[in-house]
Amino acid sequence: MRFLKIPAFAKVNLCLQVVGRRADSYHDLRSIFQTISLHDTLKISLHAGRRIELACDDPSLSTGKDNLVWRAAAALRRELKLRQGVRLRLTKRIPVARGLGGGSSDAAATLVGLLRLTGQRLPLARLTEIAAGLGADVPVFLFGGRALGVGRGDQIFPLPDGPRRTVVVVSPQGIAVSTREAFGWLGRKLTKTAPDPRLWCFCALCWSLQEAPLENDFESAVFRRHPRLASIKRALLRAGAAGAALAGSGSAVFGLFRNPAQARRAAQKFSGDRVFVCTTLAREEYRLALWGRGGFARSLVDGR
Repeated sequence: MRFLKIPAFAKVNLCLQVVGRRADSYHDLRSIFQTISLHDTLKISLHAGRRIELACDDPSLSTGKDNLVWRAAAALRRELKLRQGVRLRLTKRIPVARGLGGGSSDAAATLVGLLRLTGQRLPLARLTEIAAGLGADVPVFLFGGRALGVGRGDQIFPLPDGPRRTVVVVSPQGIAVSTREAFGWLGRKLTKTAPDPRLWCFCALCWSLQEAPLENDFESAVFRRHPRLASIKRALLRAGAAGAALAGSGSAVFGLFRNPAQARRAAQKFSGDRVFVCTTLAREEYRLALWGRGGFARSLVDGR
């Protein structure tokens, strides 16, 4: 039986600003995403039946219709009018509910994997539309590297790659933060004015070239309820991180290091937690790992 193994990479937010609440009850965001080498692994194959079958090595995760991987497979199967069933095996390494985008990345990997496995094509605009329908973070994982996200975070503008950095991700034991809770904790303290997306794109480009300080609007609210996360950030900075921040809405905290050896020493300070030492991923690295080689993959990722 032919199958495909594909990585699903995590992300961190180098900048995350919450502008305000939208009429559709979502929030307007401005974010600079950066994919990192920490990843789950998805094995995909087709079978003669009609069902979508999902297995996962993490017993805490549902493998039914509420799982993003299952939903992504169903959405693309409908789009491509596939008559075959889809069998998926997900091996988790990205911690769940830690702000690292694992579920969204798994969904994007499912979309890409099914396209590669079937040899079919979709216009990038349509593929992005399907991804956005699954979740606001899913489209960024079609591109990888460094990217600006505006709107709900689903309008993606690729940015030039920054310098390669070693990333220490600390996933604290016993602390999970749901995105819904985190937005609720922000309350009405949303006073930023939403600029023209083109202006923000220009500002984000300048940010990426200058390596501005990390910024995350969730930190004050989340740190107030979970002070240990603030102490992890301080410990990373004391250990030599060039910058440290909450990952998404949490609860993981990450630090960027210019010196890999220094990063490895810093990771040893968090023996009671899950800690990952990884690197930032440039867009070309990401493209090759997710999409494979060839003009087909490049034309999809570059939008041609």
